[in-house]
Amino acid sequence: MEVLNPETNKPFTNRYAGFWLRFVAFILDSVLVGVIDFIILFMFFGIHIFRIHNLTPHSFPFGTLAHLFPVIIISVIIKWLYFAGMESSKHQATPGKMALDVKVTDLQGNRISFAKATGRYFGKILSSLIFYIGYLMAAFTEKKQALHDKLADTVVLRS
Repeated sequence: MEVLNPETNKPFTNRYAGFWLRFVAFILDSVLVGVIDFIILFMFFGIHIFRIHNLTPHSFPFGTLAHLFPVIIISVIIKWLYFAGMESSKHQATPGKMALDVKVTDLQGNRISFAKATGRYFGKILSSLIFYIGYLMAAFTEKKQALHDKLADTVVLRS
């Protein structure tokens, strides 16, 4: 199935964002979401997040290493809301993708729903397994789709 431009109803040609363009967007987004993640975690855990390398059961604010689990959960939620929220927004892109003038669409070139963006985000877990081969697929598939794009029936297009 070809991706159609919703404005002209004709197929997009050579508009798929390739691996390296997507990789740079991912790096930009990782830095931005890392800063957001850090600020929010700092608000929850304060100075104790700087002591992760030297944690003992008594050095953590709640007294046990088992309380690192909420940190991980909060971090996953922040990243999920960032990526799924931005990619399903009217911009159809995260700030990193916007900086490189690319956007996420369905196979017909339309904006994706938050549910589809959520599936795409959690599909990235599979893309990450086995040395990020799922991400590398974007360098070799016809529509430059990574594994998570194929799972969610999405493509990343240059605007």
